[in-house]
Amino acid sequence: MDRDEENYYGKHGEPRKFDPKFRGPIHNRHCTDVICCVIFIVVILGYIALGVVAWVHGDPRKVIYPTDSYGQFCGQRDTLNENKTILFYFNILKCASPVVLINLQCPTTQLCVSKCPDRFATYIDVQASYRYRPDQWNYFRQFCKPGFNNPRKSVAQVLRDEDCPSMIIPSRPFLKRCFPDFSTKNGVLTVANQTTFKDGRGKTRNVTDLREAANGINNVLDARSVGMKIFEDYAISWYWILIGLFIAMMLSLLFLVLLRFTAGVLFWIFIFGVIGIIGYGIWHCYWEYDHLKGIPGSDLTVYDIGFQTDFKVYLQLRQTWLAFMIILCGVEVIIILMLIFLRNRIRIAIALLKEGSRAIGYIMSTLFYPIVTFSLIAICISYWAVTAVFLATSGEPVYKVMANQTLCKYANLTCDPETFNTTNVTKLCPGAQCTFAFYGGESLYHKYIFIFQLANAFVFLWLVNFAIALGQCTLAGAFASYYWAYRKPADIPLWPLFSSFGRAIRYHTGSLAFGALILAIVQLIRVVLEYLDHKLKGTQNSFTRFLLCCLKCCFWCLEKFLKFINRNAYIMIAIYGKNFCTSAKEAFFLLMRNVVRVAVLDKVTDFLLFLGKILVAGGVGVLAFFFFTQRIPVFAQEVPMLNYYWVPLLTVIIGSYLVAHGFFSVYAMCVDTLFLCFCEDLERNDGSTAKPYFMSASLHRILGKKKLSPKK
Repeated sequence: MDRDEENYYGKHGEPRKFDPKFRGPIHNRHCTDVICCVIFIVVILGYIALGVVAWVHGDPRKVIYPTDSYGQFCGQRDTLNENKTILFYFNILKCASPVVLINLQCPTTQLCVSKCPDRFATYIDVQASYRYRPDQWNYFRQFCKPGFNNPRKSVAQVLRDEDCPSMIIPSRPFLKRCFPDFSTKNGVLTVANQTTFKDGRGKTRNVTDLREAANGINNVLDARSVGMKIFEDYAISWYWILIGLFIAMMLSLLFLVLLRFTAGVLFWIFIFGVIGIIGYGIWHCYWEYDHLKGIPGSDLTVYDIGFQTDFKVYLQLRQTWLAFMIILCGVEVIIILMLIFLRNRIRIAIALLKEGSRAIGYIMSTLFYPIVTFSLIAICISYWAVTAVFLATSGEPVYKVMANQTLCKYANLTCDPETFNTTNVTKLCPGAQCTFAFYGGESLYHKYIFIFQLANAFVFLWLVNFAIALGQCTLAGAFASYYWAYRKPADIPLWPLFSSFGRAIRYHTGSLAFGALILAIVQLIRVVLEYLDHKLKGTQNSFTRFLLCCLKCCFWCLEKFLKFINRNAYIMIAIYGKNFCTSAKEAFFLLMRNVVRVAVLDKVTDFLLFLGKILVAGGVGVLAFFFFTQRIPVFAQEVPMLNYYWVPLLTVIIGSYLVAHGFFSVYAMCVDTLFLCFCEDLERNDGSTAKPYFMSASLHRILGKKKLSPKK
């Protein structure tokens, strides 16, 4: 008998005692980690209060509607701008890029207009001809400040006070903002089929000068038309997409059922396939090595020719193929030795996979539990997003001095638009204006908005991890009920999934919240590190870059380790009902006593489930490809007319993979739970009448134990 199959001993060396009343995850329950449970409930109440406060102070209209230079929303109902839904920039050349226009404020006057300009015009030309062509003046002045109708005012004063733009150019709305109407003609960038324009200040400029101010807008606008076509494809093919996802669901169920009979066959086919491929590689390397014999220059060494950028040179050397052959031989020998020495553990892993398929067959409701987890996570994401938007829009309008003169000492200082004209700023800086800059504030609430955003993100991570933990503990409790049923399926309790969910909520909310809290703290630290890395990317030195890289790597590894520990701790909580720390410690040491089995089972499970995902997604994807490309004669008349057939095709493939992942995540949890129960069973019992095994007969035969006690 292997050492990891023997009974382990307690603190004082005594053997672990058999509890004849132990019947798995049902009896002897009590509330665990009560303090953490209370803290968790208080935090949730505080999170709700934070959302209410953000809702009271926030105004999502600041995100939905553009804001002009006077802090007024464009297109807001019951205002003067109700019919003016688009933001117009007096001088778009002052704007560096669309990112500045959307997220920050462009240093030019901005007005709400009902439509964008559709022609080239300059204020100088319009003013000179307003007497005999008033229609041009009436068209141009709709892009001037509201109420301005004084064409007799000198051009210099108009441009200084920014009463009107110096020019207008043909534009079209994008994200409710006017951007130049770019197009490409014979490879040349144009605006309304023109390559030059007058800037209204006596210069003729090329439209390429607008490129930096509206960088990337043309591509995004073209993408919008593609987006409309994609939307049309979804509108006429959604029915067939749902059918494809339903087929993926049925194939996933079929694969899980067939694993009971084909897990071993699939694994050994893959293993012998790998051995065969490596064997062919060894033969090919030997053939190349022998074929190069006698060819001039082939006996040179890698050291002789040095480093070469053309790697084909190395393939002309016998030494290269000899090295490849030695490496492949080493890999082949290692794989064969591992199969020889680990054959029994591989058989146990395969038997556990088959047992997992059998367990799911008895508790089919577990396959649909991921819908509950998905719904809880969707609620958390929605609440976090809404709260974040309301917090981000909680500020009051902040106005700053915008001056045409670069040496104005008042430039970019905050100001009050109601009293600005009574100050001496306009005298010292002619043409200076008090314009809207951004949303902020100086109150205590506004000063701590960033802290509130961090709290919002942290509680969001905590709740998401709790939802995942609740799902894992619920599934573990259901599958543990199956394993510890002495007579399967007669002794499996009624409604095991719902019972397990009730136990997890009633007794172990604190423990699940504790595990989720630890993971959320590490994830928040990783978010902060990513933020710092992004902010310091342009200024950091080599040491800072190295330090951040090390920290990011360490916390990534820590997060992976904690996820592994938490997952198994939740299984032990579902089985024994102990607190989180005790369960995590017992799970960790139990796994360490069976570390080889853990490694083998993990790799075998990962391979088979990955193979299942590829088979499901690939099979449904091939079927969808033949269908949407009208290559199935029977359904050729049913195929909808699509702009891009790859739109529903990719949707079906990705959706099928996600459906398979949802089902197989339940299966992976089932296998992990059964494995821990199996290890506990080995250490708790010995197969005698007094201490019978709870494992299945197939697992018992693989271990070569004494005959199972008859199950009544």
